[in-house]
Amino acid sequence: MTDRVFNFNAGPGTLPEVALAQAAKDIVNYQNKGLGIMEMSHRSKEFMAIADQTEALLRELMAIPDSYRVLFLQGGASSQFFMVPMNLLAGDAKATYLDTGTWSTKAIKEARQFGTIDVAYSGKAENYRRIPQPDAYQIDDDSSYLYLVSNNTIFGTQFAAFPNSSKMLIADMSSDILSRPIEVGSFGLIFAGAQKNLGPAGVTIVVIREDLLDRAPDSVPTMLRYKTHAEKGSMFNTPPCFAIYVVGEVLKWLKAQGGVPAMAERNEEKARLLYQLIDSSDYYRGHAEPDSRSRMNVAFNLPTADLESKFVAEATAQGMIGLKGHRSVGGCRASIYNAFPLDGVRRLVAFMEEFAGANPA
Repeated sequence: MTDRVFNFNAGPGTLPEVALAQAAKDIVNYQNKGLGIMEMSHRSKEFMAIADQTEALLRELMAIPDSYRVLFLQGGASSQFFMVPMNLLAGDAKATYLDTGTWSTKAIKEARQFGTIDVAYSGKAENYRRIPQPDAYQIDDDSSYLYLVSNNTIFGTQFAAFPNSSKMLIADMSSDILSRPIEVGSFGLIFAGAQKNLGPAGVTIVVIREDLLDRAPDSVPTMLRYKTHAEKGSMFNTPPCFAIYVVGEVLKWLKAQGGVPAMAERNEEKARLLYQLIDSSDYYRGHAEPDSRSRMNVAFNLPTADLESKFVAEATAQGMIGLKGHRSVGGCRASIYNAFPLDGVRRLVAFMEEFAGANPA
């Protein structure tokens, strides 16, 4: 492909060019079947093979144990904010949440409709600049699970290590799934919207421990029960077929790159280059505390808001789009998900150096 820009948007994010090229062919004529991938019956043997292969690749790349089910759901990650407590809390049950940003705040609001929610830690007073250390909060003995967001796109923070808790962990990994190795067996449930590291918007991945499928109270509607989708292989109703297909193509690419360990090394190098530039200059200021920094979303400020606007405009003119920061933080944000190329980060670093020299504060 030619004339592609560097996409620093927080989502949807950059996808591998090889996956896009294959999708461009298959959207018109899948494997010379005479119809496109979006026209194909989800019950056909061709699509069932796609879904099976996509799940198998995800299981392989994440080392998902056999005791976990993989679901391909609709409704976005935001639907999981209520599906998790709806299925896993009942009656007077309690859960503990760590509030590290916008998405955990939204999840807490939804969860309170289904049980008692203890917010053991909140970074709101500091505008979510850090991830809590284990000694910064306590978990009640009667809590059913500990909920966290592994990476915070808006504030540029990330759990470098997950809590070593006796309580079941539930994690929203929408913005850093498959960016680094994790121990799936440490979690009861993991979910992730696809549009950062996995594929296009439209499908949400849920990895759930099998014994949790029977926890849902009888009052939970059929479509909102994890067990419904697990029993039907995510085919209870028509799934987001095209999105699942693209996830499969992205997973093929990821495997060819060396899998998750190789991706983690690449992501570390990309983030290192950006943070090194920020730390070596008084001109740029990172939002997150150093020990809480995200490898996926680098949030930073310039000396003034006017300079930030000029920075974003000039970067856009040079083919680097999506660098405007979220209104909660202001400034700039570079989202450098799995498929974002190292060359793009190098180009941004060079531009940042040039801009600082040409635009003194």
